[in-house]
Amino acid sequence: MPELRKDPLIDRWVIISTERSKRGSDWEEKVVHLPSRGFCPFCEGNESRTPPEITAIREPGTSPDQPGWRIRVVPNKFPALKAEGDLQIHQQGIYEIMDGIGTHEVVIETPLHNTQLNELPVAHLVDLIKIFRERIQILQKDPRFRYILIFKNSGYAAGASIEHSHSQIIATPIIPNQVLQEINGFKKYYIKGKQCVLCEIIQQELAEKKRIICWEKEYIAFAPFASRFPFEAWILPRKHQAYFEDIADNSIVELAQILKNVLSLLSGKLNQPPYNLILYNLPRFEKKKYIYHWRIEIIPKLTKVAGFEWGSGFYINPISPEQATEILRKNPD
Repeated sequence: MPELRKDPLIDRWVIISTERSKRGSDWEEKVVHLPSRGFCPFCEGNESRTPPEITAIREPGTSPDQPGWRIRVVPNKFPALKAEGDLQIHQQGIYEIMDGIGTHEVVIETPLHNTQLNELPVAHLVDLIKIFRERIQILQKDPRFRYILIFKNSGYAAGASIEHSHSQIIATPIIPNQVLQEINGFKKYYIKGKQCVLCEIIQQELAEKKRIICWEKEYIAFAPFASRFPFEAWILPRKHQAYFEDIADNSIVELAQILKNVLSLLSGKLNQPPYNLILYNLPRFEKKKYIYHWRIEIIPKLTKVAGFEWGSGFYINPISPEQATEILRKNPD
């Protein structure tokens, strides 16, 4: 029997329709790999084929824009936004327009071409998380930037144009509507219950244990109750924390470990699926940190958003989060 489930964060309804999975492995889509270019600008030794690096984690004695790096941050060669321009909004009749001010950076996660994020050692992921933290801290000092988004497109179906493992950072002069909608949802729930909605969700997930994928002392990963997509997973700090960039050094190892665990489970159970990874964070100028809770969303791209979803705003998920969690947690035969 299909179910309608409501996301308490932004009052979004999702259809869990497990009957649709009987049509023939709806969520077991074959992975389409990116065509090989024969040349990769992100591989070690090709540093001259990218813009000059912004920062990097390097071996001692190595120079910028030369081999010897483990993680490298460079400007996107084809940026969505640029730092130059006018912040003023200009009116054109009923329309508004402003220059596309912002930054667009690429984080090259490893010098190894065929190594995926889940295959990297935990110590390497610790360095990657520290790079993310550092870039947020630096970019938010620019008063023109209202929101900083970190995301990863892994695989052709997830929107990646280069197969070499990388993520991206975009700073925008306005807060995206989705983020505003979330912040308002957090505020609305706090006014009603005097508690962060994600803190309350974590309490319920720990009590029920039906959707928990894995956990550490300070972090938890679970399939959200109103999952929009098959095998959608969220990673959150178990204690309330609004700003990702405030994460302490002694907490990063656990975050790296649980990130590696979740990505490894998805890769092992779903044949290395394409996925999007997104960090949702509170803008620094938003001072009501008691209402917001940062999280990482991982969304495997196993189904397509089609006409009904676009026309109605409903997502149809052919597998329940409880079933997805059971599959991920099940030991191999």
